[in-house]
Order: sequence, then C-alpha cells, then structure tokens
Amino acid sequence: MQPTQDLNITDMIQLTSPRVFKAELPMTEAANRTVVEGRQAVKRILRKEDRRLLAVVGPCSIHDPRAAREYAGRLNVLRLELQDKICVVMRVYFEKPRTTVGWKGLISDPHLDGSDDMGTGLRLARQLLLDINQLGLAAGTEMLDPITPQYNSDLISWASIGARTTESQTHREMASGLSMPVGFKNSTAGDLQVALNAMESARHAHSFLGIDQEGRTCLVRTKGNPWGHLVLRGGSAKPNYDAESLADAAGQLRKAGLDPVLLVDCSHANSSKKHERQEEVWQDLVKQRAGGNKDLIGMMVESNIEEGNQKIPRDLKDLRYGVSITDACVDWETTERMLREAYAQL
Repeated sequence: MQPTQDLNITDMIQLTSPRVFKAELPMTEAANRTVVEGRQAVKRILRKEDRRLLAVVGPCSIHDPRAAREYAGRLNVLRLELQDKICVVMRVYFEKPRTTVGWKGLISDPHLDGSDDMGTGLRLARQLLLDINQLGLAAGTEMLDPITPQYNSDLISWASIGARTTESQTHREMASGLSMPVGFKNSTAGDLQVALNAMESARHAHSFLGIDQEGRTCLVRTKGNPWGHLVLRGGSAKPNYDAESLADAAGQLRKAGLDPVLLVDCSHANSSKKHERQEEVWQDLVKQRAGGNKDLIGMMVESNIEEGNQKIPRDLKDLRYGVSITDACVDWETTERMLREAYAQL
C-alpha cells in the first residue's frame, strides 16, 4: 500500500504538557495579582467606567529577554508615575505573522538561527512574562498560534488578533475562549467589517479541536468572550486615526450593536510604516481625546530602547542591543516624551 500520510513531515518532537510546563515555571502571587488587576482595569476602560487612557506600549517583537527586562523596568517606573491618568500595558509580542517567510518570533526561533527550538522559546517567553508581571506591569500580546495560549495566556492581561488573522475562523474561535479582553485589528486593506464580524463571532459560544492542560487533543467548548473591541491600524488605502475615521468607526460599531470603543495603533499603516511618524499620530489622537472624544479609549505604540530596526546578522554578536529585528520602533526617549505629554494634556 502506498503511503498517503505525513508525506511532507520531516519530524515530530513531543513538547512538555502545559500542566507540567506551568509546574516548572509557576505563577506567583504577585504576578497573579498583576494579571487579575490588569484585566479588570482594561475591562473598566472598555466600559468607560475608568476614564484613563489605555496605552499598550513596547517592542514590535521580543527577541532579547535581557533587553526586554530593562525596557520593562523603565516602563514600570513611568507607569507608576502616570497611573492616575494612563493605564500602561507593556506590549510583549512573541509570535510574528509572516506575509511570506521570515523570523516568526521568540517562541518559534529563540536562537535566531532557524533551529526552531520551541521548547526553549516557550520557557523563555513564560519566564519573561513572570518577571514583567512580578513588577506589577501588565502584559499584552498577539495570539497567533492556537496552541500556545495553553502555555502562557494565564500571564496575559490584554490580547490582540492581528490584521492577517482577524478573518480566520480558527482565531475567532480561539478568542471566544480566551480569558482576557481581545482587540481585533481591521484588515490590512483597511476594511472594518472583517473586525466587526470577528468581534460578533467571538462573543458567541464555539466548539473546536484543541489541547487540554495535559496536552491531549480534545473538544474545546467556549462560552464566548464579551470583551472584544476594535483596533484601528490603518489600511492600504489610507490611515484611519483621524477624527472622521474614528467617527465613522464608532458609527459602524453602533450600527452593529457593539460598544463604540476604539483603540488606535499608531504604527503600521497609520504611520505609513515610518516609525518616527508614530509620535505625530499619537499627538493627533491625544488632541482628539483631550477634545472630548470619549470613544477613543487608548493607543498602541511600537517602542524599544533604541530607535529603528536591524536585520539578524550572520554573527549574532553583531546584534545591536535594544534595537528591533522586526518593525522599526521609536526609542525610549521618544516614548517617555509621548507618555508625559499625553499625561500633561489629559
């Protein structure tokens, strides 16, 4: 009989089950408190009961845990200083969607060499999340692979579904079972309807295949996630952070029977993929917020210790510390200025 299965599979490597994995890197009381309080704060902001600005700030992606810890330490000091007007969540992205090919993130390839040591990647990611939450700083991330939430989602206060996956049934089903608020980005073309459909889908119960804490394949049944919200990231046609675009988005949400709350990504198409323009977008949005736009609940910024980005060098010793290896970011000095100026205007 001719073989018909796994013809293009070269290897299958068994990973530690989520339960054993979490026992090796257990949740702490301080981290648990940060996650619970972080999720509650975001929910209050989404309900417009907490009028603070939600600021999801941090590297485009994490590739160096040491630099990420330094960044988290700086951001946490600023969070404590500004917390009466701004709710800061650190952007801690471990998985990167690729349009064609490229580095897929710390979980997939922690050694930056194509060895795809995911067991190590999962451990590095969880340890970093534990350390960040231990500071009292809540963490946000993009949920890309449907299996990884079982390993690390207990340490996430806010999650996003990206522009490339918002239309995916798999990701809508996954979002319906996630335990934290989830932001759905509009499509790369700028279409909002895709995200509105995703929000509506994720609010409902779903059944799908997944794994349990023992790593066994099982039928997963969810009850739906009512904390989905829209993230505006611009599109190929034009940005969508201006007042007219925000009013249009709020109107579409109301028409769909959804709460008119808007989180705006200052990067990606809204800044024409020019990292230095994020500050300009941020300033415009702060002005709109200070001017009375109650539907605008927060912003996202891609920020790192140093500005710009770099390619992964052949010799990893040549990596520049604190510089993104994916999308270009604004530097720490700019980040601090943006947050302080927003604080002063609000």
